[in-house]
Amino acid sequence: MAEPKKKTLISHGIASQNRKARYDYTIGETIEAGLVLVGPEVKSLRAGRATLSEAWAGERDGAMYLFGCTIPEWQAGSTVAKFEPGRPRKLLLHKKQVNELIGAIARDGATIVPLQVHFNDKGVAKVVLGVAEGRKKHDKRNAIAERDWARDKARLMRNRG
Repeated sequence: MAEPKKKTLISHGIASQNRKARYDYTIGETIEAGLVLVGPEVKSLRAGRATLSEAWAGERDGAMYLFGCTIPEWQAGSTVAKFEPGRPRKLLLHKKQVNELIGAIARDGATIVPLQVHFNDKGVAKVVLGVAEGRKKHDKRNAIAERDWARDKARLMRNRG
């Protein structure tokens, strides 16, 4: 009888994605930022248990924070390093990048949305932020129609030879 596969931890690669963000928002510029985490959060993130669907980034005390991102507690963790699953997490950015993001929020009314959390080649947790503008319902329909047409066009070209 085959043994069940043991879930492996992610050493590098995508830990969590926000797939709905590209549907709900028009993504402009993207920025990669570091993420301040405590020990058990990293383990939980490596297990791929983070939720970005309700997350957004904003300014607090002159620094950027990730709000609404849920990283559940690591079950095998000790009681010493407990953490709150939905707490705001500080983003590590250069001051110039922080000023650009704050300016985009204030000037354009943009939203800073996390698109994915991944581990780079060195095993450091990074979050990709997108400067986004909300889409209306008809814009979403147009995006779906364009995506379907691109898919059909590629299929026709591939079958044609």
